Amino acid sequence: MSHKNSLVLGIETSCDETSVAVVKNGTKVLSNVISSQMDVHRRFGGVVPEVASRRHVERITVIIEQALAEANVTKDRLDAIAVTQGPGLVGALLIGVASAKALAYALNLPLVPVHHIAGHIYANHLVTPLEFPLIALVVSGGHTELIYMESHLHFVRLGQTRDDAAGEAFDKVARFMGLPYPGGPQIDRLSAQGKVIYDLPRAWLEPESLDFSFSGLKSSVMQLMQKAERKGETIGQADLSASFQAAVLDVLVEKAFRAVKQKGVKQLLLAGGVSANSGLRVRLMKRAEEEGITLRIPPLELCTDNAAMIAAAGTYLYYEGKFADLTLNANPGLSLIE
Repeated sequence: MSHKNSLVLGIETSCDETSVAVVKNGTKVLSNVISSQMDVHRRFGGVVPEVASRRHVERITVIIEQALAEANVTKDRLDAIAVTQGPGLVGALLIGVASAKALAYALNLPLVPVHHIAGHIYANHLVTPLEFPLIALVVSGGHTELIYMESHLHFVRLGQTRDDAAGEAFDKVARFMGLPYPGGPQIDRLSAQGKVIYDLPRAWLEPESLDFSFSGLKSSVMQLMQKAERKGETIGQADLSASFQAAVLDVLVEKAFRAVKQKGVKQLLLAGGVSANSGLRVRLMKRAEEEGITLRIPPLELCTDNAAMIAAAGTYLYYEGKFADLTLNANPGLSLIE
């Protein structure tokens, strides 16, 4: 299998984005079509799995054709089909997996299952090639973890969340504050206008731990708001957003650099949907500069779920011959670490 001019088509349907991309050599994005369902789910205040699955069914074929057209690539030139196997919403994942299997079967091509978080890490590779060893701080709606990599596809988990993921905490707190869905970007926007005046907890856990915990912080925000309501006081949304965001970011940034130091690496990657958070980007850039560490953050269009990142990670799995047969199934609880 040629490493020169490999063309991999990626499919991503783990949540509410239907995305298909064509990537050359694991680094060059020829097309990356993303059909978001944000407006559909906004009126429900969150992603409704059944609705998401139905929308994927309606969109997937059109999006595959569009991605091929934009890449100016015909199906017979593809080398492999990569697809998100998990984690994610099972109904949504199934649509992507079924489509990928149908394509791989029809075109007689290798079918490459990809872990969603590996995809987020490889989003960085589409901008600047990964330099090993590195630490990846993965922050998304469903995941908050610190991953150590010594080489391609070699993942070691150093820390993970014990309860809510950071993105989930953002969305739940935003909903409690009455902010529109998705809440994370709203809190980020309001934070810039507010001051850190509320004393909220930071969960450091055991002295050396690289794990995270955000459920206590979430409860503290709710208690603070309920207490104010009982007393008839108003809490400024901007100040509360700034205070909450600072409590999350303090822990994320500190633990990421603790992992960098512990492993003696020179490169830190940010990955996952929450890497779009401007406060987090600024804090990490400042700290990386102080510590002389190379920080890589994907551009905004590669932070959220997209198929180019799946095709990028899938290309390296393709090089290693890690294929699946047509019995491949979606796995909503798939683990990154084998």
